[in-house]
Amino acid sequence: MSNSPYNPYETAQAQFDKVASQLGLDEATRELLRQPMREYHFLIPVQMDDGSYKVFKGYRIQHNDARGPAKGGIRFHPQETEDTIRALSMWMTWKCSVVDIPLGGGKGGVICDPRTLSEREQEQVCRGYIRQLAKNMGPNLDVPAPDVMTNAKHMLWMLDEFETIHGGRYPGFITGKPVGMGGSLGRTEATGYGVIYVLREALKELEIDITKTTASFQGFGNVAQHAVRLYSQLGGKVIAISCWDNTDKKAYTFRRENGMNIDELTGITDKFGTINKDKALELGYEVLPGDAWIEQNVDILIPAALENQITAENVNKISSQVKVIAEAANGPTTNDADKVINEKGIFVIPDFLANAGGVTCSYFEQVQCNMNYYWEKDEVLEKLDTKMTSAFKAVYELSKTQNLTMRDAAYVIAINRVAQTVKSRGWV
Repeated sequence: MSNSPYNPYETAQAQFDKVASQLGLDEATRELLRQPMREYHFLIPVQMDDGSYKVFKGYRIQHNDARGPAKGGIRFHPQETEDTIRALSMWMTWKCSVVDIPLGGGKGGVICDPRTLSEREQEQVCRGYIRQLAKNMGPNLDVPAPDVMTNAKHMLWMLDEFETIHGGRYPGFITGKPVGMGGSLGRTEATGYGVIYVLREALKELEIDITKTTASFQGFGNVAQHAVRLYSQLGGKVIAISCWDNTDKKAYTFRRENGMNIDELTGITDKFGTINKDKALELGYEVLPGDAWIEQNVDILIPAALENQITAENVNKISSQVKVIAEAANGPTTNDADKVINEKGIFVIPDFLANAGGVTCSYFEQVQCNMNYYWEKDEVLEKLDTKMTSAFKAVYELSKTQNLTMRDAAYVIAINRVAQTVKSRGWV
């Protein structure tokens, strides 16, 4: 984030500019789509448990809503930046477009560390966030969701504040809610499962048997945990997982060459995705430096943490055995590293396709809220699998017929859909 020399917004704009040129977009359309349509910057004063007051900086950025209400998560992170939020809001536009759901792109964040806040203080941050934005968000305007270090409880506090302000019931205002309170079954698993659905399809196209593959993950939060579980169920072997240790303030990689046990690992992992290294050692796991995940002799790398994790500095540490990188995180690969990966011939499933399962299931949650009828978990996951598989096949076919990388092919499809919509609406 802010301590990285790479600016994710510059990365997002460079990716857009490249494809805009390929599509031959006119200048007005380029200008409209390469930057957010609206930005909200605000302060959230909170009375802390000790009676003192602290002021938190918040953001909500709506990149584009031509295809539908803006959609995107709210992140709580001590190193959050406005450029990170800008980039993520842009990627949300393309993400919703590439899986062809009727939503636009948005993203929000608060500069705070929930690990250092009490539950009451977190609630006050959530309610204060909504008070600042209540007139600029809503089920037909901008629909938030959980993201980095936010969860279903945070979403319910935000929903309650929104409904209190507007004096009604608006379950479709926010997604990622608890089941039974307007939430959807399958939403917790959706992003991680979506990554593996498209990975499964990629391996089929590459004629690789998933049961003979090994993988290394970066991150062990909600997305990675469910991706690890489904990948293991399909017969793959996870040999390394990297995660952040909040006590030591650094990352560690946990490795077991004969395969990792997901239930065993989640049993020694806290709610922030930190694996207890002492207990891991007792269970026979090796504890390596945090960046060791990228150096493993595996077939598949799955970055599932934060942006700017595969860079020019570490990309050449990737083993020659690696055949596929599935980007579960948002913007994990810098543009210069991406060029090296392409030269290595590694098949990349780009982030805004790979991790689109989350927003797709959020859309399903909105649909269920609007109908006031909720689907069974198997039905949700079946619909998710169908949507993700269809999106992957469309991108893969275009990449083959036009001789494009998967990232460029995904961008061509996504950007073209949005560009056509803004033209049809008469905006440009």
